[in-house]
Amino acid sequence: MSSSEKLLARLQEPSTRNDAFAEVVRTHSRQLYMQIRRLVTWHDDANDVLQNTFIKAWQALDSFRGESQISTWLYRIAMNESLTFLQKRNLEQSLTDNDAATYDLASDPYFDGDRAEQLLQEAIDLLPEKQKLVFCMKYFDGQKYETMSQILGTSVGALKASYHIAVKKIESYFEEAD
Repeated sequence: MSSSEKLLARLQEPSTRNDAFAEVVRTHSRQLYMQIRRLVTWHDDANDVLQNTFIKAWQALDSFRGESQISTWLYRIAMNESLTFLQKRNLEQSLTDNDAATYDLASDPYFDGDRAEQLLQEAIDLLPEKQKLVFCMKYFDGQKYETMSQILGTSVGALKASYHIAVKKIESYFEEAD
């Protein structure tokens, strides 16, 4: 029995569930946080989305059957929670001035990037949610299109197209910034 199978068995057993889930949280928090942070940008928002991810995972634990890896399952929940957060934020936000967004990013105490990193984050923030998600999964996380397809429920061809379009938009943003 592999370690992931043992962990799944512990998660399914009521007497060991709490400890097993605590192990899942310890093991996956940092990686999920980084993936979420790339999408939602702000530290506090990323922490909120991460917390919501683990709450949803805990609530759905009985329905998880181990057909995918725990990390893949958590990643899918995190990406869905990130998209939900972004959609809600976009509805609440009528900010159209990019300079204000730049100022806020530069004033974030957790942002320590140089100008190129700031431009990249600004360009990513301007992408539609789906392109932002695909770009971050591929560029930052090095996800394979097949894995992304499984997580997002989208065809490989559509993912490749979204990534290509996102890259072109980011390149265009950099050219305009010069």
